[in-house]
Amino acid sequence: MNKLYLWGIIITAIMLGATYYTVVLTKGGLNGDIVNMLAVAGAVALVIITVFVVIKYVRQMQTDTATGELADESWDDIGEYKNPVPFGWAIMFLGTMIWGMWYFVAGYPVNAYSQIGEYNEEVAAHDAKFEKEYANITGDRLVEMGESVFLAECKVCHGINADGIDGKAANLNVRLEAKTIKDVIEHGSNNQLLGMEMPMPDRNGLFNNNTGAPITDAEIEKVSNYVANGMSGEGADIFAGTCAACHGSDGMGMEYVAPSIAAFNNTLITNVLTHGKKGAIGTMPAFDRLNAKQKEAVAAYITSLSAK
Repeated sequence: MNKLYLWGIIITAIMLGATYYTVVLTKGGLNGDIVNMLAVAGAVALVIITVFVVIKYVRQMQTDTATGELADESWDDIGEYKNPVPFGWAIMFLGTMIWGMWYFVAGYPVNAYSQIGEYNEEVAAHDAKFEKEYANITGDRLVEMGESVFLAECKVCHGINADGIDGKAANLNVRLEAKTIKDVIEHGSNNQLLGMEMPMPDRNGLFNNNTGAPITDAEIEKVSNYVANGMSGEGADIFAGTCAACHGSDGMGMEYVAPSIAAFNNTLITNVLTHGKKGAIGTMPAFDRLNAKQKEAVAAYITSLSAK
């Protein structure tokens, strides 16, 4: 027998024996689990096919000579023959396609059991139980719950004191900072703070009704500081002439028109958690993993911070 074939048989036997030892003697067998059966079948097929392919092409390199018609193209004087795809490769490719379709349809269908699916079902059941148990929590208990959720989900970016960690995220102890307001005025906003598409125009669409002219850089600076300082200081006239029509004379916003820019409220924060937000600092992702009660609790906690 050719030494190459002999070595192929020996290597195949060793690898299949190692598979048998690992699965049956060490792990306790297949236990009738189709996933284990498919995994072992795949391992056996992989060993046999790999050894077969290696033997075939090593043998071919030892004995065969190149024949056929050369293609017109060459790379560094290295030509390529116009040979058809080897029949064995075509059969293996077709067999792999058939096996793949069988695997997804019958062997292990996409709608079959999975640990991820079981986890998602358990999470959904727990969320339903959670919402039912804590549906009526209000007041200080809701704020306490919100603090717990905030420390688990939000402190990584906003900091344990909700101060934004030196500008890496929004400082939630105040409604808005001047740089944030300035960025929104200059570039506009469409963050669904009202829970729906309600974009605010950029500076080209804002006019100071006191002068009839587009808002200037100096006016943007003044009104940004005015809002950031709690609707006080220089800039009240600019706010009244440019911003009050949508945000209200007190900055508390108007339903279906514009959000509050003077203070946080539960609806505003819940919408940010649901839809995410883009701003001067960067992009905050939506927090889909929080249920409705957890979002309400976080909103209550953040609102309590700015009220202190």
